Amino acid sequence: FVRGDIADAEVVTPLVEKADYVVNFAAETHVDRSIEDQSKLIRANIEGPLTLLNAARKHPVKRFIQVGTDEVYGEVMGDPVTEEAPLHPRNPYSAAKVGGDAMAMAYHATFGLPVVVTRCSNNYGPYQYPEKMIPLFTTNAMVDKSLPVYGSGKNQRDWIHVADHCRALDAILAADADQVDGEIFNIGAGNEKDVLQIADIILSTLDKPKSLLEHVTDRLGHDRRYALSPAKIKERLGFVPEIEFEDGLPQTIHWYVENKDWWERIKSGEFLKYYDQMYGKR
Repeated sequence: FVRGDIADAEVVTPLVEKADYVVNFAAETHVDRSIEDQSKLIRANIEGPLTLLNAARKHPVKRFIQVGTDEVYGEVMGDPVTEEAPLHPRNPYSAAKVGGDAMAMAYHATFGLPVVVTRCSNNYGPYQYPEKMIPLFTTNAMVDKSLPVYGSGKNQRDWIHVADHCRALDAILAADADQVDGEIFNIGAGNEKDVLQIADIILSTLDKPKSLLEHVTDRLGHDRRYALSPAKIKERLGFVPEIEFEDGLPQTIHWYVENKDWWERIKSGEFLKYYDQMYGKR
């Protein structure tokens, strides 16, 4: 493990020189934060992939996976979108992710790098940073703190367990070049749930009252629904998720219950200042 900035060539280049594969999970991800400050997005989500790609040009790797997001397609109110759908990012985070994806595909076309771009739906699972919805709601409910629900709480997302996301990436790493290089793959699980449905499961699992729900002012430009078609990765590589949401979410909730020491130290100091700013109170 090396702690460093992926936009720092002096850190990245010697690591890529020793690598067989590059999988770029790194990003500034939280939409709320992206609305407040765009500078970190540009560095992490555009300059970061560019730095990694240049290192991979200098020291060729077997495959370079740029891990993306379903948010680049924008709000989806009809059928789940395929990889051929136009991109309509509607917040600074997704716009910056479009930039990183585009740079990766450009390096495949221009320099022949063995690049693959993936676009995954919402992840959940253990060790997720507690400003994200599921760990935030879970850890708040555990200490009888309100669950801040943006607007109506009817915004829908497709949810996939992080272990299934990693299985999909592993399948791409193992695939033949003619199956994946220069391609884009959607990774989804078909588990569309809105915020209120997720909150209800969390409260029920923890035996907490619905009175903990607190509707707060909606986020700017809040997309109502994201929905991916994962048909391509299923047909091309035979990948299908293994973890049912009905099993994975309760397991995730219990992980946070059993690992209170891990998240309590995170939800302090600077985290609380940010929380106050976003939701108006603790």
